[in-house]
Amino acid sequence: MGLSIQGKTAIVTGAANGVGLAIARHFIDCGANVMFADRDKARLKDECGGMEGDSDHIRYFSGDLRERLTVENLISATIDAYDRVDILVNASRQVLPTDPLDPADTSVEAMLQQNMFPALRLSQAVAKRMIAQAKVDEQDEGPIGSIVNISSIAARRTHPELMGYSIATAALDQATRSLAVAFAAHRIRVNGVAFGSVMSASLKDSLNETDGLRKEICECTPLGRIASAREVTAAVQFLASDGAGFVTGEVLTVDGGRTLVDAVSTAAH
Repeated sequence: MGLSIQGKTAIVTGAANGVGLAIARHFIDCGANVMFADRDKARLKDECGGMEGDSDHIRYFSGDLRERLTVENLISATIDAYDRVDILVNASRQVLPTDPLDPADTSVEAMLQQNMFPALRLSQAVAKRMIAQAKVDEQDEGPIGSIVNISSIAARRTHPELMGYSIATAALDQATRSLAVAFAAHRIRVNGVAFGSVMSASLKDSLNETDGLRKEICECTPLGRIASAREVTAAVQFLASDGAGFVTGEVLTVDGGRTLVDAVSTAAH
Protein backbone atom coordinates (compact mmCIF):
# COMPACT_ATOMS: atom_id res chain seq x y z
CA MET A 1 0.00 0.00 0.00
CA GLY A 2 1.33 3.43 -0.96
CA LEU A 3 0.55 7.02 -0.22
CA SER A 4 -1.08 7.69 -3.59
CA ILE A 5 -4.47 9.41 -3.74
CA GLN A 6 -4.41 9.67 -7.52
CA GLY A 7 -7.86 9.27 -9.04
CA LYS A 8 -9.61 9.65 -5.70
CA THR A 9 -12.30 12.29 -5.22
CA ALA A 10 -11.94 14.56 -2.20
CA ILE A 11 -14.01 17.29 -0.59
CA VAL A 12 -11.87 19.85 1.23
CA THR A 13 -13.64 22.47 3.34
CA GLY A 14 -12.10 25.78 4.33
CA ALA A 15 -10.40 25.66 0.95
CA ALA A 16 -10.48 29.36 0.12
CA ASN A 17 -7.37 30.16 2.14
CA GLY A 18 -4.84 28.98 4.70
CA VAL A 19 -4.29 25.32 5.49
CA GLY A 20 -7.47 24.22 3.71
CA LEU A 21 -6.33 25.83 0.46
CA ALA A 22 -2.86 24.28 0.84
CA ILE A 23 -4.38 20.82 1.34
CA ALA A 24 -6.70 21.18 -1.66
CA ARG A 25 -3.85 22.33 -3.91
CA HIS A 26 -1.62 19.51 -2.68
CA PHE A 27 -4.32 16.95 -3.45
CA ILE A 28 -4.60 18.35 -6.98
CA ASP A 29 -0.83 17.97 -7.38
CA CYS A 30 -1.23 14.34 -6.23
CA GLY A 31 -3.73 13.63 -9.00
CA ALA A 32 -6.96 13.68 -6.99
CA ASN A 33 -10.26 15.25 -8.03
CA VAL A 34 -10.97 18.02 -5.51
CA MET A 35 -14.09 19.92 -4.58
CA PHE A 36 -12.90 23.16 -2.96
CA ALA A 37 -15.57 24.22 -0.44
CA ASP A 38 -15.82 27.45 1.51
CA ARG A 39 -18.39 30.13 2.27
CA ASP A 40 -16.12 32.88 0.85
CA LYS A 41 -17.35 32.73 -2.74
CA ALA A 42 -15.23 35.62 -4.00
CA ARG A 43 -12.02 34.13 -2.60
CA LEU A 44 -12.90 30.68 -3.95
CA LYS A 45 -13.46 32.14 -7.40
CA ASP A 46 -10.13 33.96 -7.25
CA GLU A 47 -8.29 30.81 -6.18
CA CYS A 48 -10.10 28.24 -8.32
CA GLY A 49 -11.72 30.08 -11.21
CA GLY A 50 -8.75 29.96 -13.56
CA MET A 51 -7.68 26.48 -12.49
CA GLU A 52 -11.19 25.08 -12.89
CA GLY A 53 -11.28 26.05 -16.55
CA ASP A 54 -7.91 24.38 -17.15
CA SER A 55 -8.52 21.14 -15.27
CA ASP A 56 -11.24 18.53 -14.93
CA HIS A 57 -9.85 17.77 -11.46
CA ILE A 58 -11.04 21.02 -9.86
CA ARG A 59 -14.50 22.21 -8.84
CA TYR A 60 -15.57 24.67 -6.18
CA PHE A 61 -18.66 25.13 -4.03
CA SER A 62 -19.59 28.09 -1.84
CA GLY A 63 -22.01 27.97 1.06
CA ASP A 64 -22.39 28.11 4.81
CA LEU A 65 -21.81 24.57 6.08
CA ARG A 66 -23.49 25.42 9.37
CA GLU A 67 -26.72 24.96 7.38
CA ARG A 68 -27.83 21.36 6.88
CA LEU A 69 -29.16 22.03 3.37
CA THR A 70 -25.75 23.38 2.36
CA VAL A 71 -24.15 20.10 3.48
CA GLU A 72 -26.55 18.16 1.27
CA ASN A 73 -25.96 20.51 -1.66
CA LEU A 74 -22.18 20.17 -1.35
CA ILE A 75 -22.36 16.40 -1.55
CA SER A 76 -24.78 16.58 -4.49
CA ALA A 77 -22.46 18.96 -6.34
CA THR A 78 -19.53 16.60 -5.79
CA ILE A 79 -21.50 13.58 -7.01
CA ASP A 80 -22.70 15.53 -10.06
CA ALA A 81 -19.09 16.39 -10.92
CA TYR A 82 -17.31 13.12 -10.12
CA ASP A 83 -19.97 10.47 -9.35
CA ARG A 84 -18.40 9.66 -5.95
CA VAL A 85 -16.53 10.89 -2.90
CA ASP A 86 -13.62 8.96 -1.40
CA ILE A 87 -12.00 11.48 0.94
CA LEU A 88 -13.34 14.24 3.17
CA VAL A 89 -11.03 16.80 4.77
CA ASN A 90 -12.75 19.06 7.28
CA ALA A 91 -10.35 22.01 7.29
CA SER A 92 -12.76 24.89 7.83
CA ARG A 93 -11.92 26.76 11.03
CA GLN A 94 -12.26 30.13 12.70
CA VAL A 95 -10.54 31.60 15.75
CA LEU A 96 -12.28 34.02 18.09
CA PRO A 97 -11.06 35.34 21.45
CA THR A 98 -12.99 34.56 24.63
CA ASP A 99 -13.50 36.63 27.76
CA PRO A 100 -13.75 33.90 30.43
CA LEU A 101 -15.18 36.35 32.98
CA ASP A 102 -18.03 37.60 30.79
CA PRO A 103 -21.25 35.55 31.14
CA ALA A 104 -22.57 37.28 28.00
CA ASP A 105 -19.63 36.10 25.88
CA THR A 106 -20.91 33.85 23.08
CA SER A 107 -17.57 32.75 21.63
CA VAL A 108 -17.83 29.18 22.96
CA GLU A 109 -21.12 28.63 21.17
CA ALA A 110 -19.80 30.36 18.05
CA MET A 111 -16.67 28.20 17.95
CA LEU A 112 -18.65 24.99 18.33
CA GLN A 113 -21.03 26.10 15.58
CA GLN A 114 -18.16 26.99 13.25
CA ASN A 115 -15.42 24.47 14.05
CA MET A 116 -17.14 21.33 15.27
CA PHE A 117 -20.76 20.90 14.17
CA PRO A 118 -20.20 21.37 10.40
CA ALA A 119 -17.39 18.78 10.45
CA LEU A 120 -19.56 16.37 12.41
CA ARG A 121 -22.61 16.72 10.17
CA LEU A 122 -20.64 16.63 6.93
CA SER A 123 -18.76 13.53 8.12
CA GLN A 124 -22.05 11.76 8.87
CA ALA A 125 -23.54 12.69 5.49
CA VAL A 126 -20.40 11.75 3.52
CA ALA A 127 -20.11 8.44 5.38
CA LYS A 128 -23.63 7.50 4.27
CA ARG A 129 -22.65 8.28 0.68
CA MET A 130 -19.47 6.19 0.97
CA ILE A 131 -21.47 3.23 2.30
CA ALA A 132 -23.94 3.52 -0.60
CA GLN A 133 -21.07 3.65 -3.10
CA ALA A 134 -19.53 0.48 -1.70
CA LYS A 135 -22.83 -1.36 -2.16
CA VAL A 136 -23.12 -0.21 -5.77
CA ASP A 137 -19.49 -1.15 -6.41
CA GLU A 138 -20.07 -4.49 -4.66
CA GLN A 139 -16.95 -3.77 -2.66
CA ASP A 140 -16.96 -6.30 0.16
CA GLU A 141 -13.51 -5.73 1.62
CA GLY A 142 -10.88 -3.05 2.08
CA PRO A 143 -11.39 0.58 3.14
CA ILE A 144 -14.12 2.48 1.33
CA GLY A 145 -13.34 6.01 2.49
CA SER A 146 -11.26 8.27 4.67
CA ILE A 147 -12.19 11.34 6.72
CA VAL A 148 -9.55 13.71 8.12
CA ASN A 149 -10.43 16.47 10.59
CA ILE A 150 -8.06 19.42 10.90
CA SER A 151 -7.68 20.30 14.57
CA SER A 152 -5.22 22.21 16.73
CA ILE A 153 -2.89 21.70 19.65
CA ALA A 154 -5.14 24.25 21.37
CA ALA A 155 -7.31 21.25 22.27
CA ARG A 156 -4.60 20.22 24.77
CA ARG A 157 -3.16 23.58 25.83
CA THR A 158 -4.69 26.09 28.21
CA HIS A 159 -5.03 29.66 26.96
CA PRO A 160 -8.07 31.27 28.66
CA GLU A 161 -8.31 33.93 25.95
CA LEU A 162 -8.83 31.11 23.43
CA MET A 163 -11.19 29.09 25.60
CA GLY A 164 -13.93 28.82 22.98
CA TYR A 165 -11.52 27.70 20.26
CA SER A 166 -9.87 25.21 22.64
CA ILE A 167 -13.21 23.70 23.65
CA ALA A 168 -14.31 23.38 20.01
CA THR A 169 -11.09 21.69 18.89
CA ALA A 170 -11.18 19.34 21.89
CA ALA A 171 -14.76 18.45 20.94
CA LEU A 172 -13.66 17.86 17.35
CA ASP A 173 -10.91 15.50 18.52
CA GLN A 174 -13.41 13.50 20.58
CA ALA A 175 -15.83 13.44 17.63
CA THR A 176 -12.96 12.07 15.52
CA ARG A 177 -12.42 9.20 17.93
CA SER A 178 -16.13 8.47 18.34
CA LEU A 179 -16.83 8.50 14.61
CA ALA A 180 -13.79 6.29 14.00
CA VAL A 181 -15.33 3.58 16.18
CA ALA A 182 -18.84 4.11 14.79
CA PHE A 183 -17.70 3.99 11.14
CA ALA A 184 -15.11 1.20 11.49
CA ALA A 185 -17.64 -1.55 10.82
CA HIS A 186 -18.43 0.20 7.52
CA ARG A 187 -14.71 0.33 6.59
CA ILE A 188 -14.48 4.11 6.82
CA ARG A 189 -11.46 5.52 8.63
CA VAL A 190 -11.63 8.78 10.61
CA ASN A 191 -8.49 10.57 11.80
CA GLY A 192 -7.31 14.06 12.63
CA VAL A 193 -4.30 16.31 12.29
CA ALA A 194 -3.63 18.75 15.13
CA PHE A 195 -1.10 21.37 14.18
CA GLY A 196 0.78 24.07 16.03
CA SER A 197 2.17 27.13 14.29
CA VAL A 198 1.98 26.85 10.50
CA MET A 199 3.09 29.62 8.16
CA SER A 200 -0.36 30.59 6.93
CA ALA A 201 -1.55 34.00 5.78
CA SER A 202 -3.12 34.71 9.18
CA LEU A 203 0.08 33.80 11.04
CA LYS A 204 2.12 36.00 8.70
CA ASP A 205 -0.17 38.89 9.61
CA SER A 206 0.25 38.13 13.32
CA LEU A 207 4.03 37.96 12.98
CA ASN A 208 4.05 41.34 11.28
CA GLU A 209 1.78 42.87 13.92
CA THR A 210 3.36 41.38 17.06
CA ASP A 211 6.97 42.09 17.97
CA GLY A 212 8.87 39.06 19.17
CA LEU A 213 6.16 36.54 18.26
CA ARG A 214 8.30 34.64 15.78
CA LYS A 215 11.13 34.35 18.33
CA GLU A 216 8.72 33.19 21.04
CA ILE A 217 7.17 30.50 18.84
CA CYS A 218 10.56 29.20 17.73
CA GLU A 219 11.90 29.15 21.28
CA CYS A 220 8.87 27.14 22.45
CA THR A 221 9.22 24.62 19.62
CA PRO A 222 11.93 21.95 20.03
CA LEU A 223 12.54 21.86 16.25
CA GLY A 224 13.09 25.61 16.48
CA ARG A 225 10.99 26.83 13.56
CA ILE A 226 7.51 27.40 12.18
CA ALA A 227 6.12 24.66 9.95
CA SER A 228 5.35 25.18 6.29
CA ALA A 229 1.82 24.44 5.14
CA ARG A 230 3.19 21.58 3.04
CA GLU A 231 4.29 19.75 6.18
CA VAL A 232 0.66 19.63 7.29
CA THR A 233 -0.62 18.64 3.85
CA ALA A 234 1.77 15.68 3.70
CA ALA A 235 0.38 14.38 7.01
CA VAL A 236 -3.17 14.74 5.69
CA GLN A 237 -2.25 12.89 2.50
CA PHE A 238 -0.84 10.01 4.55
CA LEU A 239 -4.03 9.66 6.59
CA ALA A 240 -6.20 9.91 3.46
CA SER A 241 -4.20 7.27 1.58
CA ASP A 242 -4.32 3.48 1.68
CA GLY A 243 -0.90 3.63 3.32
CA ALA A 244 -2.77 4.45 6.53
CA GLY A 245 -5.25 1.63 5.92
CA PHE A 246 -5.03 0.33 9.50
CA VAL A 247 -4.98 3.76 11.15
CA THR A 248 -8.22 5.14 12.58
CA GLY A 249 -9.22 7.25 15.55
CA GLU A 250 -5.81 8.91 15.70
CA VAL A 251 -5.14 12.64 16.02
CA LEU A 252 -1.68 13.11 14.54
CA THR A 253 0.20 16.03 16.07
CA VAL A 254 2.27 18.17 13.71
CA ASP A 255 3.81 20.80 15.97
CA GLY A 256 7.58 20.34 15.97
CA GLY A 257 7.40 18.94 19.50
CA ARG A 258 5.77 22.02 21.01
CA THR A 259 3.23 20.16 23.14
CA LEU A 260 6.00 18.00 24.64
CA VAL A 261 7.72 20.88 26.40
CA ASP A 262 7.02 22.30 29.84
CA ALA A 263 7.06 26.08 29.60
CA VAL A 264 8.96 26.23 32.90
CA SER A 265 12.59 25.69 31.96
CA THR A 266 13.89 24.83 35.44
CA ALA A 267 13.06 21.33 36.65
CA ALA A 268 11.32 21.10 40.03
CA HIS A 269 13.02 19.00 42.74
